[in-house]
Parts: sequence; C-alpha cells; structure tokens
Amino acid sequence: MTAPSNTDDVVEQILSTYDAITVVGASANPSKAANEVPAYMKNRGWRIIPVNPTADEIVGEKVYRALADVPEQVGLVDVFRPGPECADVARAAVAAGATALWLQLGIRSAEARAIAEDAGLLYVEDRCLIIEQRRTGIVPG
Repeated sequence: MTAPSNTDDVVEQILSTYDAITVVGASANPSKAANEVPAYMKNRGWRIIPVNPTADEIVGEKVYRALADVPEQVGLVDVFRPGPECADVARAAVAAGATALWLQLGIRSAEARAIAEDAGLLYVEDRCLIIEQRRTGIVPG
C-alpha cells in the first residue's frame, strides 16, 4: 500500500480501505472518548475489535487483552493510550501484521511514527476518527 503524502489523504485512504477497527485502549465507560469513538464508528458500519486488559465487553463486542490475542488479521489499529505508551503499541501492531496505525486526538509519538513508517504502515496521529469521518462522509463499503 502506497502512503499518500499529506495527512488528509492518508485519513481518507484509511477510512475508505478498512471496514474493521482494532481499538487499543478501548474503554467500557460510556463517558470516555475511548468508548464514544468506537461506538460511533460501529454505528456508522465499521466492525470494532476492542483491546483492553481489564474489560470483557465494550460496545457490545468481545474484548481481547492484547493485540497479539486478536484471532484474525489486524488491519487498522486505533490507539487510545498516552503518547509514551504508543511506541510499544506500534511495535505490537507491526508484530500483529497491521497495515495502519491511528493515534487519536491529543496523542502524538515520534517513536511510534518512526516504527510505523519504517514498517510501511499508514500513520495518523492527533486526529479523531469521529471528526474525520464526519468531515469526509466516508462509510465502509
């Protein structure tokens, strides 16, 4: 997959390519963005695969403890973890065979970016899936 050069193009490529979103740091608490975003994306047609070491079900979906536990091919990994944890998430995403890594609004990591880009992953940071889905109007095919 060839990565576009500007972030808006990468966002559009990701939203139009993937129909499943693996959400690292998904939350069972409906008042948190880490629950609201996956719920919104699910309601727009994306399949959600939550990853959280302490929950059993999030947005009506079975939760996996770690990316390595997801029993299917991982494509897009959406991250709700603090910036300093994102390099480890990027390494796990690469190990899981992911092809895109998205760090949610307010989350940045130069190290995660380097890991993802060196492995050829599409990469977005400091952007919200809800905002970008609304801006583009893209829904899964």
